[in-house]
Amino acid sequence: MERTSSETDTITFRKPESQDGSRVHKLISECKPLDENSVYCNLLQCTHFADTSVAAEMDGDLVGFISGYIPPKQQNVLFVWQVAVHEKARGRGLAKRMLAELLQRDESADVQFIETTITPDNEASWGMFRSFAYQRSMPTEEFILFDSRIHFAGEHNDEYLLRIGPFNREEA
Repeated sequence: MERTSSETDTITFRKPESQDGSRVHKLISECKPLDENSVYCNLLQCTHFADTSVAAEMDGDLVGFISGYIPPKQQNVLFVWQVAVHEKARGRGLAKRMLAELLQRDESADVQFIETTITPDNEASWGMFRSFAYQRSMPTEEFILFDSRIHFAGEHNDEYLLRIGPFNREEA
């Protein structure tokens, strides 16, 4: 699916494929403060979770990626694992466009909520998700899901769960 973001570039959205695993790993490594996973984990995201993930390309380069999944016991939730946008594609609303793309897929037909976890210092993610919800008049709630001391032995910041919704597909 093609979306034009300006007169000088075209960004194409598609489901990721196994060949994207190492490209996704490289992209995420260039998008601090995102946690890097193994290339193998990224391969699984690109294959097992392809229906709920999106790759964005510009001029043949991978410039955006969202990994997500529908939790087995919460079929009305799209959990967004990571959002990565390359520096050269920032400022175009790409993350929100990729998220909207995911919500329009047949695989998301029953989704009424978006959930994600965000550390307190990741201002870009907070801003993107809050803006996405605000622009669509979707309610939000947030709370600590994984506590730094309890879950990470103090080695990682708290992870807040941000929940957007409920909404219907037409609102997304």
